[in-house]
Amino acid sequence: MILLIDAGNTRLKWRLAMSGAAAVEGVSVIGAPEPLKELEGYWAHVSGVFVSSVASRSAKERLDALLGSHTVAPVQYCWSESARMGLVNSYKDVSLMGADRWHAMLGGWVRCGAAFAVIDAGSAVTVDYVGPDGGHIGGYILPGLQMMRRSLKVDAARIGFEHHDVLSTTPGQSTGECVNNGLSWLSEAIVHRLLRDLSAYNLGSVFLTGGDAWRFQGLGLQSVFVEGLVLDGLGQRVGVGQDK
Repeated sequence: MILLIDAGNTRLKWRLAMSGAAAVEGVSVIGAPEPLKELEGYWAHVSGVFVSSVASRSAKERLDALLGSHTVAPVQYCWSESARMGLVNSYKDVSLMGADRWHAMLGGWVRCGAAFAVIDAGSAVTVDYVGPDGGHIGGYILPGLQMMRRSLKVDAARIGFEHHDVLSTTPGQSTGECVNNGLSWLSEAIVHRLLRDLSAYNLGSVFLTGGDAWRFQGLGLQSVFVEGLVLDGLGQRVGVGQDK
């Protein structure tokens, strides 16, 4: 069995893969007492661990210690590449691209083999466009919902509000409404820009992943939601991709 891990800024997503199919998978909050508890009973069968990570150095060290306490299988971190399976990175220095973005694009490319956009709505929102020849056109990195909420609470001390997961974009009539509706208003603006770019760059498919993906779909973005898109790409890279 191969253990695939997508280590983000706030969540740890994992998948046990064997014979090209997902055997077990799950999600945990980074910093939880035992984020890989559901893997009890499987560790003895793990022959290798592959990690796509954008976590901090300290978080990587904690993950290394956690894995080392459970398995003697080799652990390999998979970073961004210049090319793989016809997908070509646009970065001159590919080490500067987050591994999650690269693997999400690879997962999308293997799924459709045509021009597409991929949006990962996590702690940060990343948007990437890939052309029909597999060439990475470019992308955007934006603050995510939780990051913007935290910024308003921490950096603007006089703004007190309780957050609500609303999708209303009407003008607010209380501080809470102004903040929550304002964040939806910004998300809706991103959706409108995406729709414009889909036409401008002739992007036929849109793949959406990440914990806040539901917001973009709720605000009108027609897309295919793929929970484990980063893990899909990582699996394709190491030869344990799922059948489509």
